[in-house]
Amino acid sequence: MENILENSHFITATEVNKFLMATLLCGLIGAEREFRSKQAGLKTMIMIGLGSTLFTILSVKIGLSSHDRIASNIVTGIGFLGAGVIFKEDNQVKGLTTACVIWIVAAIGMAIGAGYYEQAIGVTLVVLVALFTFPYLEEMVEQRFTKRVYRIVKRFENESLEKYEEDIKTSKLKLTRGKQELANGIISGTWIAIGSPKNHKRFVDRMLEDRNIIAFDF
Repeated sequence: MENILENSHFITATEVNKFLMATLLCGLIGAEREFRSKQAGLKTMIMIGLGSTLFTILSVKIGLSSHDRIASNIVTGIGFLGAGVIFKEDNQVKGLTTACVIWIVAAIGMAIGAGYYEQAIGVTLVVLVALFTFPYLEEMVEQRFTKRVYRIVKRFENESLEKYEEDIKTSKLKLTRGKQELANGIISGTWIAIGSPKNHKRFVDRMLEDRNIIAFDF
């Protein structure tokens, strides 16, 4: 019994406090993810934080000659977990923010396990501010710089598609010309346009009224 106590096999009050703090801080971040219905929510973030905290504590206890022996592998291992929430949908990569949050929650857990409470609390506050603030900033930016891809197909009548490029410009959209093709009396063109949703709607309404257009992707 004395040998067990000397080897610190029992949990200490300090370690209990570390687990409670990891549950609180990582739970706050997880609650925000849960609120936004993300793949990794409250339970996932708490488990990641507790696991990182425990691994760091064990790294200090077991790795007497090298305290980073276990903890260093958390950084590598958490990368595989984060990669699992990244996926591609509708030509967009989604889940990057959640993957980054998983990575930083693990770092917060490591900081708590190593006893760096101020750093863990400070980073948690910064992360929460970023997660709650940035969506509104992104929405404001998107209102002015929404990007869409347009494709127009019409019968070739000895004229190019420059008329439609002018329509894009007069709709106050910034355009980038893509591929244009002429085959079997049919001419088609693709453009990437950037601007406000209101200006996009103005251009789309104008194209929908054009009876010469055979197909219009927007």
